[in-house]
Amino acid sequence: MQESAVKKIRIIGSVGSGKTTLARKLSEEWNIPYYELDNVVWDRDPAGDRRRTEEERAEYLDAILKSEAWIIEGVHNEEWTAGSFREADAIVFLDPAYSVRTYRIIKRFIMQKLGREKAHYKVTYEIFLKMFKWNRYFEQNGKPNFFKNYSFYNDKIIVLKNRRQLKQFMGK
Repeated sequence: MQESAVKKIRIIGSVGSGKTTLARKLSEEWNIPYYELDNVVWDRDPAGDRRRTEEERAEYLDAILKSEAWIIEGVHNEEWTAGSFREADAIVFLDPAYSVRTYRIIKRFIMQKLGREKAHYKVTYEIFLKMFKWNRYFEQNGKPNFFKNYSFYNDKIIVLKNRRQLKQFMGK
């Protein structure tokens, strides 16, 4: 993908698909800010996270969408995120195998518990178990819903299923 032609990128995929990693790499290489949709949904605070109201969430996302360049990553593809797909120059759908995502969820949990990887949330066994449910839910519902609701953007959807395709996409 050519950096100069693309200033607004929407990355979507399940838990453990590599959304944040890709967003960080593109952000560093292309000097474009990236945003995690989880941080649009949640107002992060050391004392405890607070779910933003629908109005706050809409205002926050709208401010991001109005900026000149952005990378937005997240699993969300509900109606409130529609503008991020509409305004994107490219939509990257990360779709590694279910087993790869499962492995990454386990690895992430271990790395976070060992303090080798940061988390925006309190790392608990309960959240760890929920990630498996979210992964399954995305496979069964999120992925089909995305393609059902946003397939008319087919000309700008790029599906990446493995490291080879990812490297090709990154021009490496």
